[in-house]
Amino acid sequence: MQIRNYLIALLLFSSEMTPLRAQDTLSLKEAVRLAIENYGTVKAKANYAAASREQISQAKREYLPNLNLSAQQDYGTINGQNGPLYGFGGLSASSSGIPLDHQNWTAAFGALYLTNVNWDFFAFGRAKEKIRTAEATAARDNKDWQQELFRHQVKVAGTYLNLLAAQQLRRSYEKNLERADTFKRIVTVRALNGLIAGVDSAQANAELSNARITLIKARDVEQEQSNQLAQLMGVPPREFLLDTFFVSRVPMMPADSQAAENHPVLQWYKSRMTLSDEQVRYYKTLYYPAFSLVGVLQTRGSGFNSGYTTNQNDYSQGYWDGIHPTRTNYLLGVGVTWNITQPLRIAKQVKAQRFISKGLEDEYDLAVQQVNAQLQLSDTKIANALASYREVPVQVRAASNAYLQKSVLYKNGLTNLIDVTQALYVLIRAETDRDIANNNVWQALLLKAAAAGDFNLFESQL
Repeated sequence: MQIRNYLIALLLFSSEMTPLRAQDTLSLKEAVRLAIENYGTVKAKANYAAASREQISQAKREYLPNLNLSAQQDYGTINGQNGPLYGFGGLSASSSGIPLDHQNWTAAFGALYLTNVNWDFFAFGRAKEKIRTAEATAARDNKDWQQELFRHQVKVAGTYLNLLAAQQLRRSYEKNLERADTFKRIVTVRALNGLIAGVDSAQANAELSNARITLIKARDVEQEQSNQLAQLMGVPPREFLLDTFFVSRVPMMPADSQAAENHPVLQWYKSRMTLSDEQVRYYKTLYYPAFSLVGVLQTRGSGFNSGYTTNQNDYSQGYWDGIHPTRTNYLLGVGVTWNITQPLRIAKQVKAQRFISKGLEDEYDLAVQQVNAQLQLSDTKIANALASYREVPVQVRAASNAYLQKSVLYKNGLTNLIDVTQALYVLIRAETDRDIANNNVWQALLLKAAAAGDFNLFESQL
C-alpha cells in the first residue's frame, strides 16, 4: 500500500510539473515582449515622450488671457505724505489719505476686490511658433523612444542568439568530455595490460583535463550571456530554456534592400534637426513687440468716511463698515510692449541655434553613411554565413570519419596517440563550426534588419 501511494503521488507530481517545464521554454518573441515591457530605459523614454505631448497642450493654453481674481481685507492707518515714491518690487504699502502735519494713528478696516485681465493678443506669431516648437519637441522625444525600442529589440534578439550558441557549444563540449573520458579509460586499460606505453595514459589524462577546462569556460560564457539576457528583459537572472527553432533551420533571406529613410535612428536625427529649425523661428518672433489688451474691475471698501479730510473723527472701526464695498472703478486699455534692445541679444541666440542646426545636419549625414555601410556589410555577412552553413556538413562528416579511423587504428596498435589527439581536435573544431553555423545565418539576418531599420525582416522568419 505504501509503495502504491508513493507511485500515485509521484505520478501526480509529474503531471503537475510537466506544464511548468513546457512553460519554461523561452521563445525569442516572448523575450522581446518582456524586454519592451520591463526594461527601464524603454519605459523611461516612453514617459519622456508622454511628457512632451502634454507640453503641447500647455503651450496652446499659454495663449489664453491671464485672468486674475484678488480679494483682500486689511486693518491699518492711512497717513499720507507729499513726496515721490516708487515701489521697488512691490514692497511698499499703498495706503492713501490726507497729508496731515502730524502722525495720526487712527486705524480702520479696508478692503479691495479686483479682477484683472491681461492678454497678449498679437505678438507676430510668437504663440504659434511656441506651439510648433513644443510639437517638434514631442516628435523628437517620440522618435527617441521609437529608436530606443528598435535598438533594444535588436539587442535582445542578438543576446538571445548568443546565448543559444553558447548553450550549443556547451553541449558539444559535454559530448567531447564524455568522449575524452571514454578514450582515457581505454588507454588506461591498455597501458595496464602492457599493450601501450604508460606515457599514453598520462597524455590521455591531460586531454581529459583539457576537456573539463574547456567545458568550464563554455559554461562561464553561457552564464554570462544568460545574465545579460535577463538584464535586458528586466527579470531576475536564471537559467533559460531556449527555443531550438533556430538550430533546426535557416531563414529565408530577403531581397537586397536600400537604406530606408524611415530607419528609426535616422528619423530620430531628423527630428532633432526639425526641432532646432523650429527653435530658430521661435527666437525670431522675440524680435518684435507684443500687443496687449488689459481690463480691470476694482471695488473698494473703507472704514474712513468722505468727511474724514475735514473731520478726523469721521471714521468707523467696525469690521463690516470697513470691508463693505462702496466704490467701483473699471479700466480698459490696449498697449504695446517692446524692448528695443531685445533684437540685439536675440540675434546672437538665433545665430548660435543655426550653428546647432548645422551640427545636427552633419550628424545626420554621418548616420546615413554608417547605415549604408552596415547595410552593405550585412549582405556580405549573409553570403559568408550561408557559404559556411553549406560547408559545415562536409567538414563534420570528414572529421568524424577521420577520428573514427584513427581511433580504430590506435586500438589495434597501428598508430600513435598523437594522431588520435590531432583527429580529436579536428572533430571538436568541426562540431564547434556546426553549432554556430545556423546561428551565424540568423545573426546575419538580424544585422540586415538592424541596418534596414525594419525588425520585421527578422521577426517575420520566426
